[in-house]
Amino acid sequence: MIALPQRQELVADIEQACQDGAHLGSACAELGLSARTVERWRRTGEVRADARPTAARPAPTHKLSEQERQRVLDVCHEARFADLPPAQIVPRLADEGTYLASESSFYRILRAAQE
Repeated sequence: MIALPQRQELVADIEQACQDGAHLGSACAELGLSARTVERWRRTGEVRADARPTAARPAPTHKLSEQERQRVLDVCHEARFADLPPAQIVPRLADEGTYLASESSFYRILRAAQE
């Protein structure tokens, strides 16, 4: 991502190059940008900051609930699984006919709990 002051400076440089006779595509390519990016930056008439970091992102619908995450931790803390990695816990639970979460979810939950 390019910070707002740098964006403004790049657009000003590109506009100056275009006024001096350069094509937009050539001026952008010289700075390592695509012409479409610069057009998007200038779309509203002024260069704006990147809105992606502040965009509202809804939680995934398949995200584990807090109760499900706690259940994974509880299972990992059981005496029979306490010394085993998720790569061994998940298959053993599957042999018992139990599915709580994927192996990668087990790792993610344990990492979040700093375990």
